[in-house]
Amino acid sequence: MSESEEYRGRIREMRAKAQDLKDAAERTTDPKERRRLKDKARRIEAESDQISGMASGDIYPME
Repeated sequence: MSESEEYRGRIREMRAKAQDLKDAAERTTDPKERRRLKDKARRIEAESDQISGMASGDIYPME
């Protein structure tokens, strides 16, 4: 497996996890838990975007 395939797989897993967290946030009735889950999903999405940029050769990762 090439390095780029590994990155793509990791990014795909991270985005799936972020979507799972968003779905869980929508199902919960506790406002604090909803916010925590949404915040965690945003952090994972931001990290996956950064990894995606680095994997594509972008020297300026997103913040």
